[in-house]
Amino acid sequence: MIGLFQQYAPDFLLGFKNTLIASGIALFFSLIIGTLMALFQLSENCVVKTTARIYVEVFRNIPLIVIVMFFFIALPMRGIKITGMQAGIIGLIIYTSSFIAETVRAGIQAVPKGQMEAGLSQGLSYWKSMYYIVLPQAFKIVIPPLGNQFINLVKNSSILAVVAGIDLMYEGDLVATTTFQTIPSYLLVGLFYLIITLPISYLMVYLERRWNVFNG
Repeated sequence: MIGLFQQYAPDFLLGFKNTLIASGIALFFSLIIGTLMALFQLSENCVVKTTARIYVEVFRNIPLIVIVMFFFIALPMRGIKITGMQAGIIGLIIYTSSFIAETVRAGIQAVPKGQMEAGLSQGLSYWKSMYYIVLPQAFKIVIPPLGNQFINLVKNSSILAVVAGIDLMYEGDLVATTTFQTIPSYLLVGLFYLIITLPISYLMVYLERRWNVFNG
């Protein structure tokens, strides 16, 4: 396995880099969109609330590969040029944000209503109270499930291999089919994924423990 890596190190490292880039971009935007969708679901505006709910329910219940293939195949048919990596990132953002929306919404609803009332009584607007008081507490509550979503996003990024996204899985497939060393190739791919996901897991555990001690 070591010899295989030494021979194809540039390929594995390229895939590793692209997986990091795709996961990082998707994580950033899915967190923003997911948080917005969570807030919109709690809105008193019926149209906003219903739209956000439809978004979450639709994309949570459609396979990721269907979303990615839609952008990869349907858009070029309409004259919109898009690469496999771009289609994969968009699909990851849409798919993951729907799960993050539910996670954050549950966190917001777990915060005592008195926190929002306290903010309003101090002269803060609803949105400022939500931003400065409620959301920070909500994110502390949902650290474990949120961390799981981040890890799932990294693992789901392997979908890029299906659309030639030149990610880690794609490069692993190429090496496996070129050398016929299937098991060593995929073992290396698995190790690279662990290099990404394990730090995320430990970071979430650290944050959870630190905030619990602080709150205590």
